[in-house]
Amino acid sequence: MSNVLEVDGLSVAFATEDGVLDVVGGVGFSVGEGATLGIVGESGCGKSVTALAIMGLLPRPAGIVKGGTIRLDGADLRTLDRDARAHVRGRTMSMIFQEPMTALNPVQRIDRQLIEAVRLVEPHATRAALARRAVELLSEVGIPAPESRLENYPHELSGGMRQRVLIAMALACRPRLLIADEPTTALDVTIQAQILELTARLQREYGTAMILITHDLGVIAEIADDVVVMYAGRVVEHAPVDALFGAPRHPYTRGLLHSIPRLDLAPRTRLPTIAGVVPALADMPAGCRFRNRCAHALARCEIEPRLESPDAASLVACHRWREIA
Repeated sequence: MSNVLEVDGLSVAFATEDGVLDVVGGVGFSVGEGATLGIVGESGCGKSVTALAIMGLLPRPAGIVKGGTIRLDGADLRTLDRDARAHVRGRTMSMIFQEPMTALNPVQRIDRQLIEAVRLVEPHATRAALARRAVELLSEVGIPAPESRLENYPHELSGGMRQRVLIAMALACRPRLLIADEPTTALDVTIQAQILELTARLQREYGTAMILITHDLGVIAEIADDVVVMYAGRVVEHAPVDALFGAPRHPYTRGLLHSIPRLDLAPRTRLPTIAGVVPALADMPAGCRFRNRCAHALARCEIEPRLESPDAASLVACHRWREIA
């Protein structure tokens, strides 16, 4: 299976009033055709910034890609000019944003927004042909009476319906790469399951590579093939999903997994938590960024760990992973 996306050494910074602060450093991973890569971690760990850097949508001029390569089907996106990058975005790669009410234009009807996405790949189609394609897309994502829904404004649709519209827009061009950033945020569990099932089905049909960004480890266990765990802008572990859940190696990954409620726990049992909070960008500790919260930290953790390969399919950035395994 060939890789659709290859990210290597990606580093991102933001210019602030306090100077240029590193947000993401040395991130690397790949995603193959039809495969799903899950990216997990606490809020502020750099998941969404990584996705925006791949898409070329970092806020300007504050967001700065300092280094690394982003290869889509072998072509380094960082070498493309602004127009060429925009041509790739929406045609070869698409993104589902986490909040559909802000991702959709509230003062434009669904037909105009969806037809705009279709026109990217069918620029010479007639208005009638574009409308027919828009109806087909809404039908594909499970929206009933799609012809009438095209007449609606976003506020006239439920949260689940709006998310389906965003999925239809993202898949209008049958992209090679789809990035889904918290696609089930603010949806109830029943609608979450429907949206995830829909995304997985369409991915299989189109053979699309997908990056799924989420806080929900249950979703990762169900959908992802491989998992990247991020903490404070760094990749701390990267492994196949079964290996990660069966034998996590990094203390942070273990902490995340131990905090999941289990059916075998007695009622009202307090769940384990990870002590402390993620450091502010301007106050990151030297060495391992997790060491101030880690029960296994030693003096050598003041040196930043490199990603090591415990086996052929996994990576972990921890000086003590062998000792605590």
